[in-house]
Order: sequence, then C-alpha cells, then structure tokens
Amino acid sequence: MRRTRNVKVLATLGPASGSPEMIRAMFEAGADVFRLNMSHGVYDDVAAWHKAIRTVEQDLGRPIGVLVDLQGPKLRVGTMADDTVLEEGKPFRLDLDDVTGDSARAALPHKEIFAALEPGMALLLDDGKIRLEVADVSSSGADTIVKIGGLLTSNKGVNVPDAILPMTALSAKDREDLDFGLSLGVDWVALSFVQRAADIAEARDIIGDRAWIMAKMEKPRAMQYLHEIIEVSDGIMVARGDLGVELPIEQVPGLQKAITRAARRAGKPVVVATQMLESMIEAPGPTRAEVSDVATAVFEGADAVMLSAESAVGHYPLEAVTMMDRVAHSVESDPQYRSIIEQAETRPETTSADAITMAARQVAETIGAAAIICYTGSGSTGLRASRERPNVPIMVLTPRRDTARRMAIAWGVHCVETEDANSFRDMVDRATAIAESEGIAPNGSQVIITAGVPFGTPGSTNVLRIATLGSE
Repeated sequence: MRRTRNVKVLATLGPASGSPEMIRAMFEAGADVFRLNMSHGVYDDVAAWHKAIRTVEQDLGRPIGVLVDLQGPKLRVGTMADDTVLEEGKPFRLDLDDVTGDSARAALPHKEIFAALEPGMALLLDDGKIRLEVADVSSSGADTIVKIGGLLTSNKGVNVPDAILPMTALSAKDREDLDFGLSLGVDWVALSFVQRAADIAEARDIIGDRAWIMAKMEKPRAMQYLHEIIEVSDGIMVARGDLGVELPIEQVPGLQKAITRAARRAGKPVVVATQMLESMIEAPGPTRAEVSDVATAVFEGADAVMLSAESAVGHYPLEAVTMMDRVAHSVESDPQYRSIIEQAETRPETTSADAITMAARQVAETIGAAAIICYTGSGSTGLRASRERPNVPIMVLTPRRDTARRMAIAWGVHCVETEDANSFRDMVDRATAIAESEGIAPNGSQVIITAGVPFGTPGSTNVLRIATLGSE
C-alpha cells in the first residue's frame, strides 16, 4: 500500500475517530501518522487507540507513525466571580492570593511569571480576547491596565508573549504523560511551548533514543532561538494556534514560511498545524480559503499537514482526511509545484553521506531513474534524501521497525522494514526486488541505490549504485 503523494497527513484521534474501524478507514484514506493529544486524552482511551493503530499496521503491513503531543505548562487565572467583566482603561491586578477574583483583581498562581514581567509588557487572557499592559510588577503580583476588556471566567489561560519565562517546558503532568506515551512505544513526542534549545535537552535526557522529539513553535520569543531549536530537535511543528494568540495574526503566515524553510534547510521534518480545515468540524466540506491554506503548506514543501479537532471531535473525520489527500494530490500535480519546491535552497554538510545523497538526486534526474532507494538504520540517510525533495519516489529500507515508523512523517518517503544487506549483490537484489513488489519501479527501469560499507554500520553512507530491475 503506497501513497502516490509526497506530503504526509497527520490526523489527531479523539472521540469522533477512535474506533478501530475509523482508524483503519482514516489510514486507508490517507492518514500517515496519528496524533494522541494528551491535553484531552484519557489514558485508557489513548492506550486503546494506540493498540488499534498497531493492529491496522500489522494487518496492512505498512509502518504507521504515532505522535504523542504533550500539553505543556498551562498558565491560568484562578476562580472568578460570576459575570466578571474587565473594563477598558481600568486597573486590574494579578497576584498570588488564592481568593475569588473580581473586576479589580484575579489570582495568578504562577510566581515565575512575575519574575519575568517588566512594565510595558502585554498579558493576554482567554486566548487573547482580553489584553492587559503591565504598569508595575513585584515578586507577589503585577498591576496592569486593561487595554481590551471583556468577560473573564474561571481558569482562563494566560499568555505572556513578550517574555522568556523561567520555567521548564515539562510540567508534572507532562512527565506523567511522557512516561505513559513511552511505555506504549510511541514514535514521536511533540513538546509544547518550547522557548529555547535547553527545553529540548531536558526532554532528551528523559526520552533518550526511545522516540524522536518534535518542537512545537508557538512562542514568539522562541523565534530568536529558531536555529538552535531546530538543531537539537528531530522535527518541527508550526503550531499556529498560540502563535496567532501571542502575535498579530497577520504575522503568522510569514513566520510559517520562515520556520518551514529553516527546517527544510536543516533536513528536519516540518509539520504545519492548526485550523487547516476548521470548518469541517461541523461541515462535510471545507471553505475555499482553507483549501488554499492547505495548498500553500504543500507548495512550501512542508513534510506534513495536520488535522486537529477536525478529525478528533468533528462530525466528518474521514472526509477531512480524504480532503487533505485530495488537496495534496492536486497541488503536487500542478505545473508550478516543482519550480516552487526547488526555490528553497538546501546546503549539504561536508560529509560523504550528504555528498552521496545529493548526488543520488542529480543522477536520478539525469538518467530518468524510477526511484532513489536508501538503506538506513537510524533514518538519517532517508531524511537526507527527503531534504533534497527529488522528483522521483524515495524508498527507505531499514531493519528497524522504530525507524520505519518515525520516517512515516518525512516528505516523499516510502519505508519498508527489511533485513540489512550483507553484500553488494544482496544490496542490489534486495533493493530491486522490493522496489518492484512495492510498486516503486517497474521491471526494466533504473533505480539509484545508496548504502554504507561496511554494511550495517550506522551513519556510513558512502556508496551510490545505479541498478536496472530485471537485469542479471
């Protein structure tokens, strides 16, 4: 079962899509990776969804990626009196006192915020519906002026767009959820509200090599550390929801492009997320603007596009996946697609593996090869091939099931789990036989094979071979 498109579809599971039958239908319709959202997931449900995914994987013989998305530290006001309205221009205080709030003050039980605030900074409440400006701050509270007022109810979220907060990216809940996700055997861990590269290092100390880490870019201040975050992460998610809260919303498209291009240059998978087909929560079809939004991400060369509430709680989860698949196919068959994809410059590192991978694309295009075939253990060679965005399919052969599952999110990659080659003859015979059986290349066509010698040595890609299917 092979996709005939390059961009991948990441679908969030939830009450609307958690049955084994729906999970299978969504995969067959085009979902390549499934997201388990720990902000809302109940452990028993999440475990059942994960088990159903692995059953589909076994039944269909295709590796399926599973991503667990951690909630991240949530900043919230305390309990508020009923019908509390903040009026524009009036003073409003946030403090540590655990008493019911009113139109003059509210509890904000996060003293670390006050340590980071300065006069003139903005505070956003309830997804930015209410905006405050800090007038004065101490270790026990902040006096603010209401710039945009409104109704404030209990436990609404607080965003601090102008500061790097002195707090870890992993809350106590996140650590519990992470342990649970790793015990299931998930392939990716999405880390929320990343502010700096050190946040990734903290998670890496816990995760080790049990999963790959995806940094969610949703804090404006994190943009100043974008390249450092990309360097220490395995993948990047453009989490446009909180970016659109903490920034003027018209700035989000530009940041999406900047993040996507930076991740592509680094050869790290990049996912574009949030409200891509939002209207399909309630409607069987998307708006024209939503289709254009998805198409833009595909044109930019994103590795994957993501469905959130559309597939988790919406009325039409299967239709949403199908629509993502249709849009992706349409864009990738557009005459302008290749020229736009190739505008992004990728610079190989000065290594033999990068040189071989870049040459594989050039040779494939020169001779009109049917595919590029990469042997890899860790997945790094497959990611290098994906970074090149070749105009032929990429087949990755790996002896590791975890690598095959993780690579399910990478642009253009079709992964097959198989034993590693043990000789040059075995390398060619195995690659050509699998390419034909998987529908990657027909008999008589040429393929480009990359591998490392000695065989089975991680990170040793140093061989490029042109082979013809069906030749002796």
